[in-house]
Amino acid sequence: MGMRNPAALTVVAQAATPSVAERIQRLQAQARNLARDHIKALEDALADVERLSAEIAGGGEAYPVGVREIARRLADDCEASGNTIKALAGRS
Repeated sequence: MGMRNPAALTVVAQAATPSVAERIQRLQAQARNLARDHIKALEDALADVERLSAEIAGGGEAYPVGVREIARRLADDCEASGNTIKALAGRS
């Protein structure tokens, strides 16, 4: 029976604990990234509603007149709102 070779141990310096200010900055950066993702999701949803509304607005007699009119206005509103959101978010 041979002697077992013990595992080599190494001393590792403890990682510096981030300061409160650093943690706040990191969390704020994460929040900004999440907000950008959320805004993008809203823009995508508005584009989908705009497309669907335009299809209904141009759908002819298959749709009731009132529904077509609301869909037309909704398509216009979605386009304008989407453009405004992009401008406010700093993108075009």
